[in-house]
Amino acid sequence: MFRTALRNVLAHKTRLLMTVLAVMLGVAFVSGTLVFTNSISEASERASAKGFTAVDVSVTPAWDEDKSDDEQTKLTPDLLDRADRTEGAAFAIGSVTSSVALADKDGKPVGNGWQVSGGNYWGTDDPRYPMAEGHAPKGGDEVAIDSKTAERHGYKVGDKVRMSVDGPVLTPTVSGIFTTDDGTVDAGGSLSLFDTATAQKLFGKPGEYDEIIVKAESGVGQDALMSALGTSLPKDSVEMQTGAELASDQAAVIARSMDSLKQTLLVAAGISLFVGTFLIANTFTMLVAQRTKELALMRAVGASRRQVTRSVLFEAFVVGTIAAVTGLAAGVGIGAGLRSLMNSFGANFADGPLVVSPGTVVAALAVGVLITMLAAWLPARRAAKIPPVAAMNSVHAQATTKSLVLRNTLGSLITAAGVAVVLAATTIDKATNAQGPMALGAFLVVIGVFVLTPLLSRPLIAAAAPVLRVFGVSGKLARQNAVRNPRRTAATASALMIGLTLITAMTVAAVGVQKAINKMAADSVKADYVVSMSNFGYLSPDVAEKLAGVDGVTASSPLRKGWATVEDTDESLTGVTGSALGQLTDLPVKDGVSEVEGTGVVVDEKTAEDHGWKAGSKFTVTYDDDQEQQLTVAGIYEANELFSGIMLDLPTLSPHMEDAADQQVMVKMADGTSDAAKDSLRAALGDSPAIKVQDKQDLSDEIAKTITLMLNILYGLLGMAVIVAVLGVINTLAMSVFERSQEIGMLRAIGLNRKGVKRMVRLESLVISLFGAALGIGLGVFFGWAAGELVGAEVATYELVLPWDRIGVFVLLAAVVGVLAALWPARRAARLNMLSAIKAE
Repeated sequence: MFRTALRNVLAHKTRLLMTVLAVMLGVAFVSGTLVFTNSISEASERASAKGFTAVDVSVTPAWDEDKSDDEQTKLTPDLLDRADRTEGAAFAIGSVTSSVALADKDGKPVGNGWQVSGGNYWGTDDPRYPMAEGHAPKGGDEVAIDSKTAERHGYKVGDKVRMSVDGPVLTPTVSGIFTTDDGTVDAGGSLSLFDTATAQKLFGKPGEYDEIIVKAESGVGQDALMSALGTSLPKDSVEMQTGAELASDQAAVIARSMDSLKQTLLVAAGISLFVGTFLIANTFTMLVAQRTKELALMRAVGASRRQVTRSVLFEAFVVGTIAAVTGLAAGVGIGAGLRSLMNSFGANFADGPLVVSPGTVVAALAVGVLITMLAAWLPARRAAKIPPVAAMNSVHAQATTKSLVLRNTLGSLITAAGVAVVLAATTIDKATNAQGPMALGAFLVVIGVFVLTPLLSRPLIAAAAPVLRVFGVSGKLARQNAVRNPRRTAATASALMIGLTLITAMTVAAVGVQKAINKMAADSVKADYVVSMSNFGYLSPDVAEKLAGVDGVTASSPLRKGWATVEDTDESLTGVTGSALGQLTDLPVKDGVSEVEGTGVVVDEKTAEDHGWKAGSKFTVTYDDDQEQQLTVAGIYEANELFSGIMLDLPTLSPHMEDAADQQVMVKMADGTSDAAKDSLRAALGDSPAIKVQDKQDLSDEIAKTITLMLNILYGLLGMAVIVAVLGVINTLAMSVFERSQEIGMLRAIGLNRKGVKRMVRLESLVISLFGAALGIGLGVFFGWAAGELVGAEVATYELVLPWDRIGVFVLLAAVVGVLAALWPARRAARLNMLSAIKAE
């Protein structure tokens, strides 16, 4: 039986090629994902470990929740001196860090928001940052920059650079260029270093350090040094970690940061394999059907059911092994390609070798072999159950009414259960709690529809009959062929259906979110410009003062963030210029008025509901300086992503804030938005690379860019599933042509020319593809609506938007898939020899 199975594999090489390709693509995607994520994780961990080579013990201030900010422990020069004099310590370094925006030679910010940082260079020879060129920075007019930033942007020692810490522009000279293993620099960020006194002044930490780094003397272990520091430093006021612990913690952070990317890629790979499962099952079903008499003869001469099943599974094992091995090899290439692709998009992962771990090899082989054998098990079992006499007389060919009724009943129940779960998930208040039930319901719906697809194929394909009549006999034959074997058609169409379901659902949800954001900006913001930090940090208060004095500015207001305690609950406060609020915002007020003046405040609906407030309610707040004040609710407004919490007048809030910081500044211009107006605002801030000046369209475009990038990445990932679906259509048509060789030969003999045969096969492929598209787009719209209901619970301006233009593109894509998939099978069918085909069995 095994020899027979092996001969069958070798005898049907062409027919099994598509199956091998489908499994290989899925395995390649899985192994490529593992190679990619393992490689960049290990490279990042190595770079991180190198970054801690100069650190044997790190000392940071301990945080006491019962103390105010002023009462917290500060790392002072005295503590630094005590650490430096500790027995076993070679030296101690005081470190301060903050965000420092650096501009390129065109004045544009370098790095990506969060990845621009600054710090202090210790003395004249900081062991953390070996100087490659120049010398250590001295005074406020000098700065050192990392070598990778210098290389990327063409900076050299002696060049002037533009940079900013919290708004004001600095133009120091590059005194030196240093090397660093900082992972954020490898990822495209930048690191700028000042001398210690300058850094402390710029970062608002005069005479303080964020961290004390202690290096051990030769022969002294990290644990021993930390124990010695524990006796020389106040234990209750500081926290200590060894360099090894820091490296381990950083490695764990890197691993966690990779989990999301790895899961996304593996989900996409799993979808490809899931789609490939239909192709594999379809292929083996057809192969078994073509060999029914052969298998029946084996049963007649003594082969048992188990032997027949094992012979088919052995074929699947051989196919799966070949696909897994080739897929693993391709996956290594995909892993390398993904890293290059992501770097080209600006990710700039740390350099390092490709990592092909034993786990990756085992996963690739297991996935390839198990998926193939599981998909082939049902056809193998079905073949073994056919009685030899029935198989020889072909009475087994049609599915029984009982089996179809059972299938349709089961599919209806699964679909109904899935729809019920999805609908129930849309009623859950928090989107995070609804994600699990939503995913389960969607999975059940897809499985249920797949089971029902044979039932749905007849009416949906019949709907295309009027169009197919235009093509005469070829069109009529194509329709009949498409519904001749509903199960095969269902399996073929379902592969395409799954890919289009996911693509359509994501598109519908994303377009709705984009429109909600646009509507939110248009409805609630009347300001012409919103000014904020490029790194999403806080603005210095003098930014608002400078903007208010610009010619043409008719109204402006900062959004100054603060916190207060209300009825034992921490609540967010936003300080605004009350007299300008009406000119800058258009908050939808539900109760009262939107006037903010004196002790009158406006509160969002949720906060008011939590405290039982309404317009006119009075309440007492306790500020961070422990001062209490009674405030009055002037109005209750509908919150959105831009405005929420308690909004009050700046003169009321600012006296209680020691370190005022603004999240944004809103500006209204006399003549509205224009390039000249934007330039005047930027000029007032010294063209600071740290600050963004955006109008409403800029805000919308920024968010749209993020959504579009996410969609494009997901489209690319799901494109693999579509490719597998195309292979499925090709495989189905090719084997269908083989099965119908005699029929095609007879059609040719009675007058159907080669052109008509080609048209028949192409139309059949087109009908099947459009059938899958109809199901996929229908399900995608339903899932997009359901996902939108979850978004709508969080974003009040969300509404369902059907992107008809993109849906039209998806339909066109399905049609192209159908046409392209039919090219080879149609050509093969047309080239069949009439007499040979008629004599074929």
